[in-house]
Amino acid sequence: YNLPSFCQPTNGNDSKKFKGEDKMDGAPSRVLHIRKLPGEVTETEVIALGLPFGKVTNILMLKGKNQAFLELATEEAAITMVNYYSAVTPHLRNQPIYIQYSNHKELKTDNTLNQRAQAVLQAVTAVQTANTPLSGTTVSESAVTPAQSPVLRIIIDNMYYPVTLDVLHQIFSKFGAVLKIITFTKNNQFQALLQYGDPVNAQQAKLALDGQNIYNACCTLRIDFSKLVNLNVKYNNDKSRDYTRPDLPSGDGQPALDPAIAAAFAKETSLLGLPVAAVPGALSPLAIPNAAAAAAAAAAGRVGMPGVSAGGNTVLLVSNLNEEMVTPQSLFTLFGVYGDVQRVKILYNKKDSALIQMADGNQSQLAMNHLNGQKMYGKIIRVTLSKHQTVQLPREGLDDQGLTKDFGNSPLHRFKKPGSKNFQNIFPPSATLHLSNIPPSVAEEDLRTLFANTGGTVKAFKFFQDHKMALLQMATVEEAIQALIDLHNYNLGENHHLRVSFSKSTI
Repeated sequence: YNLPSFCQPTNGNDSKKFKGEDKMDGAPSRVLHIRKLPGEVTETEVIALGLPFGKVTNILMLKGKNQAFLELATEEAAITMVNYYSAVTPHLRNQPIYIQYSNHKELKTDNTLNQRAQAVLQAVTAVQTANTPLSGTTVSESAVTPAQSPVLRIIIDNMYYPVTLDVLHQIFSKFGAVLKIITFTKNNQFQALLQYGDPVNAQQAKLALDGQNIYNACCTLRIDFSKLVNLNVKYNNDKSRDYTRPDLPSGDGQPALDPAIAAAFAKETSLLGLPVAAVPGALSPLAIPNAAAAAAAAAAGRVGMPGVSAGGNTVLLVSNLNEEMVTPQSLFTLFGVYGDVQRVKILYNKKDSALIQMADGNQSQLAMNHLNGQKMYGKIIRVTLSKHQTVQLPREGLDDQGLTKDFGNSPLHRFKKPGSKNFQNIFPPSATLHLSNIPPSVAEEDLRTLFANTGGTVKAFKFFQDHKMALLQMATVEEAIQALIDLHNYNLGENHHLRVSFSKSTI
């Protein structure tokens, strides 16, 4: 059929950009141009790409060209989505697709032509906003059916890592209040029953999560509606929980994990020396309307989008360093904000460059996205992926003047603990720092003096209510980076070591 002329990609500027493949350039727009779609892909699948970032307000499928235009309610949502998918290549039906800003600021679609897409959009939006009943909408095959039960049955495939009841609670809470969860192992498969207060929430969660991976490339969720409409939970422990009745006894506290899986898991991790995939809060980042946070969370590997593996290069090459000042320790501290730095090697014959090995490919991607182009010790540093697979340690008895350091066993890794709050607090370098672990005896004046001594100006300071945390604003991002390098883990006495990270807030 004839498309309205504005979206004939043949004569719009959108097609000129194809040469550049997946360039994300172009001015931000709430209309996104999606290319390289698999032939059989449905409107629902394309809409689902945008749902986690906000309301999808229009869609236009160009089936013959394997392209689509997707319009979001706000430009901010579109920017979040583009940033997120530039860190994590989106896949539909196991095929990479490309997303960029369109030159159009909005989609003026001819509704008669686009009726089917509009019907799907209405149905999905109805589910998403949970205000409009689904019954009245006439929707074609690929859309959604009204939810029958508030209880979902969840099966986890490819369970290479244990999935706990808490992880499930965290993931599914994004779609509404979770009232009860029961987990069990059946036919050697980990399964769960999870009850929402409202069937619409169950419908939303199923739509968004069925087929997703909790961790990178494993622990795939298979979700159906249960025939049960109410769960009867007897005990609150790590196998079952009723969040509406905190008074329930814990029973015999059987381990939540099938012992065989636990043993296999322990064996596997020790073999691979793998940090458990950074997971909990699996989908929480998408609830944050903050582009950096979404990309960060994605890159921390917490939103195992289908087709994204934890592979990717773990080693970064950092160049244009200030060779008079830089040390392995300072690089460990700064890059440690975005992942667990395993090893750092400042190059012996090129001391303004260093190799940094992160715990996984997502962390290196994240550190590169956030630190490339930032100023460290007065110089704008460049961060790229290295072709090296690992950072070699110097041979036994060979002194490389302390240029190479192994931080594998450092107690200062921020992301070793699955579920650590640090996962939710990954932000780009900013002039405002978040301080925590402050002992009661330390006053605002002490902290202001301490931070001013790093060579910058303290512009503002604010304690949180409990005085254990504070926000402190330096004059520039560069000063804040310097202060974080100098003072993260600083001993404030009384066995309190100061924790410093970048904040998304300003004071």
